[in-house]
Amino acid sequence: MTMFVVAFLFFYIWYIAGITIGYHRLLSHRALRSNKLWEYFWVAGGYLAYQGSPIWWTAIHRAHHKHVDTELDPHSPRFGLLHSYVGWVPAYIMGYPEHVNPQTQCKDLYKDAVYRFLEQGGKPIRAAILNALVVVSFDVLLTCVLGWQVGLASVLATLVAFQIPNALNTFCHIQHLGYRGFATADDSVNVWWFAIVALGEGWHNNHHAFPGSSRSGLRPYEFDFSWWLIKLGLATGMVTYANEPHGVTKRLNRNRPQAVINRFKRRQQTKQYNVL
Repeated sequence: MTMFVVAFLFFYIWYIAGITIGYHRLLSHRALRSNKLWEYFWVAGGYLAYQGSPIWWTAIHRAHHKHVDTELDPHSPRFGLLHSYVGWVPAYIMGYPEHVNPQTQCKDLYKDAVYRFLEQGGKPIRAAILNALVVVSFDVLLTCVLGWQVGLASVLATLVAFQIPNALNTFCHIQHLGYRGFATADDSVNVWWFAIVALGEGWHNNHHAFPGSSRSGLRPYEFDFSWWLIKLGLATGMVTYANEPHGVTKRLNRNRPQAVINRFKRRQQTKQYNVL
């Protein structure tokens, strides 16, 4: 039983942080820079959480920020909770709609041969099948080498981690479920209990206010486990830069939220950081 618990906790952190750090903050927003070993480690965690091709995931997430809570947003709960949770997936797994073009929106990722291979020629259904084969093979290998408890722990962690982005798309855009520290032009809210489960991703209103930031928890009580992992990467030299809104916590003023956001975005644009 101890082996199962330890293995589950390891895979839970690896898979969910693989989504939050690897797929989200590093690839989708380029909010930090690291060496390839560190990057691939976290992206592999997200891939084993069955998140699909990193290019596919990034293209959809960048479209979400560009068209947030409009008809072109892939998964806004304004068009139904089932739609935002999973209903949007079939249309996007069969192909890309006109307003989501990974070859123009994800040129940075196409430079990487690994991500190009996982994208399977721009065919999401083929990429999803490849992802499934890799996940199943990995769990079978774990079971054969380390035993059924470790294999089962990985399977359950994958099932849990797979739900995180779907649940975030839903819960963190329903205003009565959380609070808003910034007057963003969308429905995003901070949901404290989801931030715990999702290792820091629940501070969603903060994220939409400062999308290019490598940290989502801005106030002292907004614990962001993924940010602490990034700080560990900085301390060990694996992460070479992490973009964050320096001093924002000292200037947080609900009467002037847009001024704070504008200052951060101007600095990002000056330094040519990705503000998606």
